[in-house]
Amino acid sequence: MAVRPIVISGDPVLHSPAQPVVDFNDDLRALVQDMFETMDAAPGVGLAGPQVGVPLRLFTFGYLDDDDVQWRGVAINPELWITPVPAGEADEDEDVEGCLSFPGERFPLMRAQSAILKAVDLDQKPFEIRADGWLARIFQHEFDHLDGTLYVDRLEHHYSKIAVKVRRKNGWGVDGLSWLPGVDNLDD
Repeated sequence: MAVRPIVISGDPVLHSPAQPVVDFNDDLRALVQDMFETMDAAPGVGLAGPQVGVPLRLFTFGYLDDDDVQWRGVAINPELWITPVPAGEADEDEDVEGCLSFPGERFPLMRAQSAILKAVDLDQKPFEIRADGWLARIFQHEFDHLDGTLYVDRLEHHYSKIAVKVRRKNGWGVDGLSWLPGVDNLDD
């Protein structure tokens, strides 16, 4: 298996709805294994198919919660239900998130506090996870990728303007840009 390049904002695969997974075969198993390796190497807490250039409706997740419970899995052809997003402005400390496809940046964004994820695993076995807090945020973030939405597309006006400047400064916003976890140093 291998770490795959992560596509950067601007590539059409990130800005288009992904297609349902229909072939549950060895190629899908290899893709999921590569996605786990890529997510871990980045490091990240979630990674969607479009982020590695594959326009399929699946994402991996890996998160250790405050109770030391490890949440790790793959959601294939997911559905997501969320509670209403609270009114008000995002807290610059509590509501900050980042994205491996908008690397090195973090912005505050309001998300629903709770979510219900329904999906199937690699064996096409259905499962359901009721999530709160950061796990719910992870599910919302990754599910957005499957609909062609990046978290920076949801930012409040002030932060949206900053994200546009970052995109322009880094030369992002065009097709074909990526970075490889473990190889590319994005802090330079």
